[in-house]
Amino acid sequence: MRQTTQSADAKLYDMYLFSTFILSLFLTIGLVPIFKRMAFSMHLVDEPDDRKIHVLPMPRSGGISMAIGAFLPVLIWVPMDNMIRAVHLGCAIIVAFGVLDDVKNLKYWQKLCAQVTGALVVMIYGGVQIRCIGGLLPTVVSLPLTLLFIVGVTNAVNLADGLDGLAGGLALLSFVSIGFLAYQCANTYLALMCIAVSGAILGFLRYNTHPAVVFMGDAGSQMLGFLCVVFTLMLTQANTPYSEITPLFLIGFPIIDTLTVMGERMAKGGSPFKPDKNHFHHRLMKLGLFHSESVVLIYLLQSMFLCCAFLLRFYSNLLNLLVFIGLACGIVFWFYLSQKTRFKFRNGNESILGARSFLARLGGEHLSIRMFFALLKWVFCLVFMAQCLIPQEIPVYISVFSAGAIIAIFYSRFRASIHTKMVLRTSLYCITPFLMYESILYPALWVTHQVMMVHYGALVLLILAVIGTLNLTRRENGFKFNPQDFLIFLVIIVFSALPSSHLNIPELRTVVAGVLILFFSGDVLLGELRKDNTFLDNILIACLSIVMVRGFL
Repeated sequence: MRQTTQSADAKLYDMYLFSTFILSLFLTIGLVPIFKRMAFSMHLVDEPDDRKIHVLPMPRSGGISMAIGAFLPVLIWVPMDNMIRAVHLGCAIIVAFGVLDDVKNLKYWQKLCAQVTGALVVMIYGGVQIRCIGGLLPTVVSLPLTLLFIVGVTNAVNLADGLDGLAGGLALLSFVSIGFLAYQCANTYLALMCIAVSGAILGFLRYNTHPAVVFMGDAGSQMLGFLCVVFTLMLTQANTPYSEITPLFLIGFPIIDTLTVMGERMAKGGSPFKPDKNHFHHRLMKLGLFHSESVVLIYLLQSMFLCCAFLLRFYSNLLNLLVFIGLACGIVFWFYLSQKTRFKFRNGNESILGARSFLARLGGEHLSIRMFFALLKWVFCLVFMAQCLIPQEIPVYISVFSAGAIIAIFYSRFRASIHTKMVLRTSLYCITPFLMYESILYPALWVTHQVMMVHYGALVLLILAVIGTLNLTRRENGFKFNPQDFLIFLVIIVFSALPSSHLNIPELRTVVAGVLILFFSGDVLLGELRKDNTFLDNILIACLSIVMVRGFL
């Protein structure tokens, strides 16, 4: 009986995590366009200059959207104690002064005062401090060290916000890793907060991936840096078996980038705080990489640090520190060697991988693209239909949403609205997570093991169809693979590879992978179908009708 109760509690906890992620994701997706329209009237605009990559004025209101999207679900589900209140208050100070900086361009000492105030709130009121590194630290050492670490990392992530999607993607990888480690050691509230911030970042990256239409501004980048460092301390300075050096790996690349750039500035006799174009992302572009390629390569380097955090979390502080220093020195030395040898990834604009794909050469471009696109359409249709039929029961609230989505699709179709794609995408994004969750965890009695294997095989086939379509398409306005898609694939691979013992519900990794596959496939279909949305209209209307009827019966 006790084991059954624990299993039920674990499933309820995972449902809270899942719901928190979905709420923060779609809340941010909805808020970003609203604040983007308000940005110019609020003077939240990033003007181009010699140091920046963009050439047109850009709204930088994304940080406000992320802050609301991240903290509203936390206010709903996480009980308040002094530590949680301190995190909220400290973050509110950071965001408020960040917005003020985005509007008025505050002086450095003014920003520093706000960061110190936010850090002191979580240190004194919330009790978040570096109290132990192998042994107990005296207060006269603990407080200054914690303050320096929090303020330093807050600025490091802020300085990493130099390319579209870079700071957001790095922070997303870090928060997912912190949340997973918190999940493993039953730190419930920290895991919920991490998953809420992750959903908000992913929703924002929808608009910030190259070419970005909105920036997060100092409000967003400082908030992410502040929360990232505070959450790592909440994780490793609590009663957990993790190494106290683990935060260095969890934050990773921004620390190395900032220390290297500041060290070079001081070595040249300049101020360590004077901005320049010597960050690692600037150097990668000087080496011949395109904007998106530079971002993806830095994502890979950050993933390397996060893998080390996971693999070495139970080992000694000395080993963790030596590995971190070794990796940092290796990265810095590679950049130094590349500069000295004048290494280039490419000369000009030619592709690194070659102009024509292997599939195109093998089967002929026209034949191959038609075959893969037809496979994508019909496999997507069958898989989505399966999500409507496999669950044992359909909750009434899902049926109510399905009815509303059907009305919205018909309305946009008959009005020939320019927002038809947005309606289709919103319907797909909102209904898919819940249907996949019900299908995997609560299948109907008629669904045998063989049926589920066919279902999983269809998801794999869908991935292959997407890859083939993207590899062969020549449409300029079709779907384009970008760094956010790389992050999604990275999450799919990681969750699929996790051992079952790391999850309260082992099937949850399949749910996450399945949801992301359908999201990605739907986006590719919308991009490739262009103005011909009738096929996807009909699929969604048919599937949503099944869901609506099943839920009301």
